[in-house]
Amino acid sequence: MNATRGLHHVTAICSDPQANADFYTGVLGLRLVKRTVNFDDPTTYHLYYGDDLGRPGTILTFFPWPGAPRGRPGTGQTTAVAFAVPPRSLDAWMERLAERAVEFDAIEERLGERVLPLRDPDGLALELVETSEASAREWWRDGSVPAPMAVRGFHGVTLTIEGYERTAELLSKVMGFAHAGSAHERFRYVAAGEEPGRVVDLICAPGKPLGRIAAGSIHHVAFRCASDEEQAAWRERLAKAGMNVTPPLDRRYFHSIYFREPGGVLFEIATDPSGFTFDEKAEALGTSLRLPEWLEPKRRHIEERLPPLATPSPTLPR
Repeated sequence: MNATRGLHHVTAICSDPQANADFYTGVLGLRLVKRTVNFDDPTTYHLYYGDDLGRPGTILTFFPWPGAPRGRPGTGQTTAVAFAVPPRSLDAWMERLAERAVEFDAIEERLGERVLPLRDPDGLALELVETSEASAREWWRDGSVPAPMAVRGFHGVTLTIEGYERTAELLSKVMGFAHAGSAHERFRYVAAGEEPGRVVDLICAPGKPLGRIAAGSIHHVAFRCASDEEQAAWRERLAKAGMNVTPPLDRRYFHSIYFREPGGVLFEIATDPSGFTFDEKAEALGTSLRLPEWLEPKRRHIEERLPPLATPSPTLPR
C-alpha cells in the first residue's frame, strides 16, 4: 500500500430526489445503481449513480434534503466534480444541454484539457472533461446518451481551500498523488494508473469565506482501497500523519473510514468490495428500495416517509 488509485465515490446534497434522478439519468445518462437510505437518517434517500455496475471511480451519490436551501460555495469544500467524456464530444454535449435548458458555461482550456462547466438542478458545479482515457472505459450502455459522448466515470474533483500546502503534502506524501501542473491558483495532483477519478485539483483561495453545506453542495469525497486489511493500514498511516480518523463503518456496499484533511474537506477511504450487486442482480440495479438487515423491520415505516421516486426510462430520446 503506497498510494490510492483515486476516487471511489463523491457524495453530495440535493433538494428534490425526482429532479435529481431525472437529471442524472435522463440528461447525463448515468445509471441509478442503488436506491437505499441514509443509514444515519433512514427517513432520507441515498441515491447512487454510476456506470453499468457502479464501479469505483464512477459513483456520484446524493442525500436528498427536501426543501433545503442552496449551499454556499467557499473554502473548506469540494466545489466541483468532473466527469470524463470522450475526445471531441463537448460540442455535442453543449447541444444536448441547451436542448434541455441546462445551465452551462463556455468551453474552456484548462491544463491542456477541454472543460465544459455546467450545473445540476440544485446548482451543483459539474464539469465534463475530454480525455483520451475515457474512450477505453465502460459506461451505461442502456442509458440516454449515445456512446460517442457518454460519461465514462470521474475525471476528478476540485477542492477550494484557504491555503493549499498542507493538503498538497497529505495528497503527495501520504496518499501517493503526484503533482501534475498548475495554472494561476489551481494546483493539480494525479493518482497513478489509468482508472477513472485520478485527478484532485486544489484551488488556493485565501480570504474567501467558508462554504456552507446544503443543497447543491458536496458532502464528502471518498478514495479507493482494495480491502478491509488495506483500509486498516490506511487508518494507521493517516493517524501517524496527524489525521483524526474514524473507526471503520459498514456502508453495506463498502466499508468506510472518515477524516478531515487539513483544509477542512471531509475525506473518506472506502473499500472496493462488496459492490452494488451485493443485494441485487446486475440487471435489476436501482429498481427497488434496498435496506440493510437492521432496517428491514422498519421498512413500512421508512417507505411511508420517503417521497415517491420514478426512475426515468432508459429509452428516453437520445
